[in-house]
Amino acid sequence: MTAPAAGRSAEEGGWRAPAGRSVVASAVKSLALVAAAVIGLVRLFTGAGWPTWGLVTACAAAAVLIVGGVAAYDVARLRSTRWRLTGERLELRSGITVRRARAVPRDRVRSVDLRADPVLRLLGLTVVKVGTGERAADGDELTLEPLTRHDAETLRRTLLGGAAADEQSGERVDRDAPLAELRWSWVRYAPLTVWTFAGAAVVLGVAYKAAERLGLEDLAEQAAGPVWDWVTDHPLPAVVLLLTVNVAVGALGAVVRFAESWGRYRLDREPGRLRLRRGLLTARSLTLEERRLRGVEVREPLLLRLGGGARVKAITTGLGKAGDGETEDVGALAPPLPRPLAWRLADAIARGNARTDLRAGLVRHPPAARRRRVVRAVVLVLVLTATTGVVSWSVPCMGAWVWAVPAVAAPVAWWGAVTGARSLGHALAGRHLVTRQGAMIRRTVALERAGISGWTITESFFQRRAGLVTVSATTAAGDGRYEVLDVGRGDGLELAAQATPGLLEPFLVRPAYGPDVSLP
Repeated sequence: MTAPAAGRSAEEGGWRAPAGRSVVASAVKSLALVAAAVIGLVRLFTGAGWPTWGLVTACAAAAVLIVGGVAAYDVARLRSTRWRLTGERLELRSGITVRRARAVPRDRVRSVDLRADPVLRLLGLTVVKVGTGERAADGDELTLEPLTRHDAETLRRTLLGGAAADEQSGERVDRDAPLAELRWSWVRYAPLTVWTFAGAAVVLGVAYKAAERLGLEDLAEQAAGPVWDWVTDHPLPAVVLLLTVNVAVGALGAVVRFAESWGRYRLDREPGRLRLRRGLLTARSLTLEERRLRGVEVREPLLLRLGGGARVKAITTGLGKAGDGETEDVGALAPPLPRPLAWRLADAIARGNARTDLRAGLVRHPPAARRRRVVRAVVLVLVLTATTGVVSWSVPCMGAWVWAVPAVAAPVAWWGAVTGARSLGHALAGRHLVTRQGAMIRRTVALERAGISGWTITESFFQRRAGLVTVSATTAAGDGRYEVLDVGRGDGLELAAQATPGLLEPFLVRPAYGPDVSLP
């Protein structure tokens, strides 16, 4: 297998093989399998009375077989894999026993994702994922695994039309003024998630699964026995201690995950595209064409909102799903950061001008929307109260504590109804449709009007009685549909008509007198 010449361009069109150093990377990664195999052999043969030299020989043989087998498979994979980039498409041929050929037109490329775990980074290699398709369904990503870092970067710029511009300007991309860069003070927002309160449980579950796979579940149960005895003997201090340890472990895990996922974070606006780079151990680089960007979403989960933070997510076509072990949304453009910075970043991405405000001019929804939520909260509390009464009467031994359920649910439901109603809002902001909703997770979406391909108007029985509708904009990007929830019937239809002039007009009935429009 011959490595490509260093000066060879990705545009020459010749068939090329992945980087040969992949064999070394696969061999190094196989050491994890070797460790598991060695532990299993030690447990198996120690009990059988094997001598030390025999045990060492068996472990060494297993290690050689595993590493050699993985390396041999990777050699066969490399020999059967070829890729090339022509003026019209990117082509890939792969498969050891079953040959597979794929071709992606260059004009369908939506995104290019570069990723390198610590082993690949050490060897100067990168995995390239090219995103295509309208909704990035399964199979709509073409993966080149792996390429050298230089070839991967050249391919990225060429696919997204930036290589020539970069060469002519003579400027390095790294010198561009970033839209956002990591500030380690943002790590304070990492624990503001519900997973923080389940940290120890998650860690214990993962540890037990690992022990079970390695055949060490007996040791784990023996270690847990004394702990459980102490918990049963001292229930009150045990509960306090366990809750404290659980939150501490969860918070520590959230901070570590933040550091690994968002270390060295930087978001740049390059000519015609956005480039996101992040990752302390596993390096990630995602490039999005701005002409494929259909909007931006600012998400404020409850705990993060109470802490003054928010998250920013891209609404774009061609993004695949999160890979195995990936903890971040593939569309996330920034880590949790202060709310003012999040809004400035969203404005800069959506409009290209950080001085604008997508929240300005949001129209509040009618009082009927709030009444709907209050009524639903009251009904929920009444149902819980009735159910609790039946349980308390039929099972007297449960005591009066069961009445804590409706007592807690009543203020929570009221808060959810009021907060959800206050969050509702919509506006037409230039070339964007802006919609906001949510109590537990408040979402503000700025959707490009040019990316709206259709509308869905829904009106339930109760909405019809209240004079409300839900207007949903359909798009090929992001979630595929974004709702303006519980808006006045006339206002909702007029909003849809103004957002996409001419698209909905043939289906509207405009009365001779009065402002309201309706559907036939």
